[in-house]
Amino acid sequence: MIVLGWTTIGLFQSFYDHFVLTSHLSAGFGPEYTLGFGLILNVASGFMGGIMGGLVLIFIVDRKYRSAPYYKGILVVCLAFVLIVSFLTLLMATAQTIANYGSINSPEAREYFNGLVFTTMHVKNIILWAIVVALTQMTLMIDNKFGHGLLWSMIHGKYHLPREEDRVFMFLDLRSSTTIAEKLGNEKYHQLLKDLFAHITDPILDNRGEIYQYVGDEVVISWKKDLGLEDNNCVNCFFDIKEKLKAKSEKYLQKYNLQPEFKAGIHVGQVIAGEIGIIKRDITYSGDVLNTAARIQSKCNEYEVDILTSKSLVDQLMNSESLDSRSIGSISLRGKEEQVELVTIQ
Repeated sequence: MIVLGWTTIGLFQSFYDHFVLTSHLSAGFGPEYTLGFGLILNVASGFMGGIMGGLVLIFIVDRKYRSAPYYKGILVVCLAFVLIVSFLTLLMATAQTIANYGSINSPEAREYFNGLVFTTMHVKNIILWAIVVALTQMTLMIDNKFGHGLLWSMIHGKYHLPREEDRVFMFLDLRSSTTIAEKLGNEKYHQLLKDLFAHITDPILDNRGEIYQYVGDEVVISWKKDLGLEDNNCVNCFFDIKEKLKAKSEKYLQKYNLQPEFKAGIHVGQVIAGEIGIIKRDITYSGDVLNTAARIQSKCNEYEVDILTSKSLVDQLMNSESLDSRSIGSISLRGKEEQVELVTIQ
């Protein structure tokens, strides 16, 4: 999407420059200007900048600065942008010089090269693309704020009217949270939650999950049904989170003198999804599946297990035969008339 957007902006920039040059306020075309040259230069720059800028934004800045103040991410992006534009300017100038002179070694070629590099046109381009980069980074931040992909859904009105969806939900809760909060105090406990939620983000995204909401020390994770069941993503997500926290155990022991653990309840079913609110508009899900998933998670302590799922979810997993699962039996869940069979997974 970044590559497509930046390439389109490069196309727009070419025609904008052309219209300015043909206006009555302009001195006219330079001897080397053609619309075709402007299109090639700007569209190619937008395309190559989109690839390089997108990689920097998504895989470096977004991951490294996702928990930092927004201004830091934007500042780093702008500095990286200057380096990228400088590289592209030198690359395009070198290519054009070689195309015209065969090399850049002759005095004429070097003079031509310097004319391409040291021109006020680049000041204009830097200002324009600095704004584009800043807006791109801000859009990524807003997308993270709403949850990956939901911003676009809200823009094109996907959930403007309520709609039914089949989804998987995981209620992920920190074990012994009350005891930990009393031990650490409010401020340090908040920092613990901040570290935990930052560390579990990648395992959730890697398993195609969406963070629906944070509720105190609890995280509600959601999948579209096919993505949650595919490759056991909804189950693998929990164990990937356990592995991530295990790898960070030394940090937690040094900073908080504890090893955090989560318990989880997972269920699948139909919900109603739709936008609510005018100020702080959000997309919410409502349905029995959320209540059931929350009830299932509440049984983890009683049965002394880390994860519980409904039998109906395990039966629908694409690779359920690969799981080491054990049925606990059919039990009554508070607030439900029928019994639900629960399964724990090793």
